[in-house]
Amino acid sequence: MFYCIVNPSARSGKGKKIWEGLEEKFKERNLDYKAVFTKGPGHATKLAKSLTTEEKYFKELPVKLVVLGGDGTLNEVMNGIADFDKVLVGYIPIGSSNDFARDLSYPKNVDELMDTIVRGEKVRSLDLGKLSFLSMTKPMSRLHDETISNTRIFDVSSGIGFDAAVCEEALSSGTKNFLNKIGLGKLTYGSIAIRQLLSAEKVPCDIILDNKETIHLKRFIFIAAMVHHYEGGGFNFAPKADLTDGKFDLVYAGDMPVARMFFALPFSFIGHYYWIKGIGHHVVSKVTIKTEKPMWVHTDGEVSVKSDHITLECLREKLHMMN
Repeated sequence: MFYCIVNPSARSGKGKKIWEGLEEKFKERNLDYKAVFTKGPGHATKLAKSLTTEEKYFKELPVKLVVLGGDGTLNEVMNGIADFDKVLVGYIPIGSSNDFARDLSYPKNVDELMDTIVRGEKVRSLDLGKLSFLSMTKPMSRLHDETISNTRIFDVSSGIGFDAAVCEEALSSGTKNFLNKIGLGKLTYGSIAIRQLLSAEKVPCDIILDNKETIHLKRFIFIAAMVHHYEGGGFNFAPKADLTDGKFDLVYAGDMPVARMFFALPFSFIGHYYWIKGIGHHVVSKVTIKTEKPMWVHTDGEVSVKSDHITLECLREKLHMMN
């Protein structure tokens, strides 16, 4: 049995139509399946939690989840899975960013993706990240889940500061909706990034690495723990990230003028920017970040609250994929 979690709003409302085409493929192959459509923020998490905790779904293990949506939908599913060792995930990316799929050389042809998924076999295991909020603010983002957990799983990246502020604005941006409709959704993050950089606050921070080394920045711009290479619709922040080594690439920018950050942006898009003064890079399994004041935090582009104290750790090969 395949359990399909479908975001009908993905790709500016085309998710349902795309699913209808995929549904025919399940029927053609005489496969047992059940599809459920998400109804809003946090619903995919509830669906995944139900499918991986209720005993009636454990008659056949592993539980096979097929996710049709973007990075945000996939992130919600990750945060609902109760036991990753009992679950196989198939993913059909139809979001505006698709940073998770970008590293995996997924075929653009959906038929090819489906041919792999319907075999129902594990073809790879990937690292996941875990974010722990050691403090949280009461103000919520403009688009957030009904309940906020003090831990969150991420499959692409998690960040605090500038990149999270960009994601927070993009989540409820009319610009994003408009650009999605004309097929230019990837431009959303670039246009918002410029505006956020110009208004970025000067906030000091401490980064405590897993070897106990502390890095102090008088003014940090962003800090990102990268499981995959890309975030923000194609920015190659971690060009050498290994998706299976139990570590993430920690990248940060700080103690640099805004003009230099503007200079760095195009180089970060092509994955060649570590040489720029003010850009830092470490490969770690765990990191703690303390900031002088609460800043927005994201997991795979999903933003709920601000924090001034977080811990990030890598979970080795926790996610088992059917494609």
